[in-house]
Amino acid sequence: MKIVILDGSAANPGDITWGELEKLGEVTAYDTTSKDQLIERMQGAEVAITNKTVFDAEAFDRLPELKYIGVLATGYNVVDLKAAADHGVTVTNVPEYATFATAQHTMALLLELTNLAGLHSATVMEGEWVKCPQFCYFKAPLTELCGKTLHILGLGKIGQRVALMASSFGMNVTATPHNTSLFGTTADIGGVPVRYLSFEEGVRNADVVSLHCPLNEETREIVNSTSLRSFKKGAFLINCARGPVINESDVRDALDCGLLAGYGADVVSVEPMKEDNPLLGAPNCIITPHIAWTPVETRIRLIRMAADNLKAFLDGSPINKVN
Repeated sequence: MKIVILDGSAANPGDITWGELEKLGEVTAYDTTSKDQLIERMQGAEVAITNKTVFDAEAFDRLPELKYIGVLATGYNVVDLKAAADHGVTVTNVPEYATFATAQHTMALLLELTNLAGLHSATVMEGEWVKCPQFCYFKAPLTELCGKTLHILGLGKIGQRVALMASSFGMNVTATPHNTSLFGTTADIGGVPVRYLSFEEGVRNADVVSLHCPLNEETREIVNSTSLRSFKKGAFLINCARGPVINESDVRDALDCGLLAGYGADVVSVEPMKEDNPLLGAPNCIITPHIAWTPVETRIRLIRMAADNLKAFLDGSPINKVN
């Protein structure tokens, strides 16, 4: 069986192996694949492993031998699922492989905004502490999280893990779940009481708002100039969900005027980031290049789970099927 990995350098830039997939067939791995290269590279292959390489209806028409697409991610919007089904192609994803890493990165962004460790380390390395007459100094006020309120939009596995981590810092946690009938109730999340509120009510009293929702028509640009008016002045906003769940121009305005004390994100609306992104150069803004999912342990887990998906398909009992 011929297996083609189309954009493997994101998950495996060379520091880990494709060994688990290589046990299942002849593997050819490419770092990246453009739309123009897709058809040629997939000739004779029954299995495609993709992360961001797009499979549209035209691709399925031109790849009659294709039987299986394994998406090397949780999101699978790069594949036209209807066209896949029409052509008898099974599509799978890898859910929940990065739960711990993404929650950890969420807290890393928050802690950098509140503790300014990077900023102060940079000034120390520039020699500022050496010249300081006092035993300490700070370039901007730090923020203690204990007693503050965190509001989470999207209480799936990642949101729940963030709730547990925030509680360990002494924070109170509220959340907006998908099920609106739960508003006004309190849930026990691993021993942490989480009050369910509408998004508007939740952000009104939140010192920190963290986004962990899927991107759909309900959540697209849910943080915008209108919803930001409901935010508590001086709140921090964290986005480890998807870039388009916020309106980036509106968030930039909120940072410029001090409505938001800070914004931390691992995602932007168009990736790679464009030169005209309004968040470039914004005050009190930290953006990392979509790396929450990339710890070595997480990527090894991702490849192992992708191999498990393919093995289950070959055995006739597909798992994590999305079409």
